[in-house]
Amino acid sequence: MEAEYLERELGALLGDGRKVSAGTSVRDLHAHDGSLVPRCAPDVVAFPEDTQDVSLLMQFAHAHDVPVTPFGAGTSSAGKTVPLYGGISLDLGRMNAIVAIHPQDFDVVVQPGVLRKALNRSLADHGVFFPVDPGADASLGGMASTNASGTTTVRYGGMRRNVLGLEVVLADGTVVRTGTRAAKSSAGYDMTNLFVGAEGTLGVITELILRVHARPEQTVSARLAFGSLKAAARAVASLTGLSAALSRLELLDGPTIAIVNAHFGTGLPEQPTLFVEYGGAPAAVAGDLELAHEVCRELRADDIVVERDPTAQARLWDARHNFGHALAARHPGKVAIGTDICVPISRLPEAIEAGREKIAAAGLEACLVAHAGDGNFHFVVVVDPESVEPVVAQEIYDEMVEHALSCGGTSAAEHGIGAEKLTYLVREHGDLVPAMHAIKDALDPRCILNPGKVLDGTERRAA
Repeated sequence: MEAEYLERELGALLGDGRKVSAGTSVRDLHAHDGSLVPRCAPDVVAFPEDTQDVSLLMQFAHAHDVPVTPFGAGTSSAGKTVPLYGGISLDLGRMNAIVAIHPQDFDVVVQPGVLRKALNRSLADHGVFFPVDPGADASLGGMASTNASGTTTVRYGGMRRNVLGLEVVLADGTVVRTGTRAAKSSAGYDMTNLFVGAEGTLGVITELILRVHARPEQTVSARLAFGSLKAAARAVASLTGLSAALSRLELLDGPTIAIVNAHFGTGLPEQPTLFVEYGGAPAAVAGDLELAHEVCRELRADDIVVERDPTAQARLWDARHNFGHALAARHPGKVAIGTDICVPISRLPEAIEAGREKIAAAGLEACLVAHAGDGNFHFVVVVDPESVEPVVAQEIYDEMVEHALSCGGTSAAEHGIGAEKLTYLVREHGDLVPAMHAIKDALDPRCILNPGKVLDGTERRAA
């Protein structure tokens, strides 16, 4: 369908031509994400401002067999927001209202375009906060669509644990609501969690009921450097199993600390290092800090730094948050390929060591950060896109996935499947793929919602 025709028809449908654009620059902004999936521009970009707009757009798309790719803040990876078949890129950024805050019930109602940092600024005066932190300032609708998690998962879990209910527009424009504001429910199938993590392939999220949490009375951070990865991993097991106030537990290995030091001029010990945060009542935090010191003494940690001042804590976490920038600056012109593997905590050291050995043997350079408290690790490998390096890096990634699956892990812990990991899903859950296809066919029989994502074979569409 021609872009000019779509722009004209959708503008008339929504009653405002400013809600639709076929401009080259606008389409280009919606043609890619943080993955290596080739750029694909949509025919038009639509900017709905409420649920009715989304419903009308989906009714039109369903009637005319036009593919629709939901788009949030554009911070995702794995090709989830790349419109592989053109059509409509559905930019939900204008649906950015915080509908209601219920601090006494520990929930909030928001539209999908609200950014997580903006939400927490609004919650600050109410003594509560939304804990899921994927690093980027992502939209909450996008975070739900990918089941995002991040540094605080060890304590608060990812999006699935923190989404109570949704408003969703289905492929034919039907509007449905899942869940409630109640703390729990056993009423029928768990449809909320069906849409959370579906990457916009089953419906378009237009409103979310989110769980929020009380702000910790006190927050303290620590940096713990160890002589070996094995010692750091033993510390992870001790701290995770016994700490009541633990809210973050991240691991960077020695080579990654070296890259950070070289770029930022810091003097951190270039050894496996845990970055830890405790939050809660002062007595609980003090008890966990004492436990951390005991673990460090037992495992002969080489360097311990504890920070209580908020500004000092922010500086301490800079190394954790900015490792990717340091690697990119070290290799201008190259691109990054990131892993998203998760294994049982006891298998984390061997998985990391095996990956590091394969990367070094291939002559590649990579940073490592692990959400050690839940066994999720990311190698960020830099490659020359004009060489064989992307192929080599992908082969290494394949081997790491096979190892993870062999020890009970997963290929996609928090970044989703998108268009990059279709074969991984088949290898991981081949017995469930037919059931997943049945769900997709039932909710989106024409396969217009984000085709080519999550399930291999969803590129098929009605004639």
